[in-house]
Amino acid sequence: MADYIEVHVTAGDRGEAARICRVVVERRLAACAQVVGPITSTYWWEGKVEEAEEWLLLLKTTADLFDDLAASVREAHSYDVPEIIAVPVRAGSTDYLAWVARETGPGSGVQHGVG
Repeated sequence: MADYIEVHVTAGDRGEAARICRVVVERRLAACAQVVGPITSTYWWEGKVEEAEEWLLLLKTTADLFDDLAASVREAHSYDVPEIIAVPVRAGSTDYLAWVARETGPGSGVQHGVG
């Protein structure tokens, strides 16, 4: 059985969030990509505390696709250092996880590489 992850990414506006989601789903690097927001993020950047409105992306995939997914996000993202973190899925419904594997796995019929 595959190891499943949910990848969190933040984007500076809704349009960029939607574009990144579309890229990773079309490339079969995520079975599902959701946009939540707006959210308010407070963080350190270049020596000072910043606050910004952002949009949170939740990308459902398998652990073996993380590197390709992260590369695709970096390619499509406007931030110098985008948030790209993977959270392990400890449990999930069998049907849903099978669907994630089917839509992103080797049997999806699509090459996973960037570009």
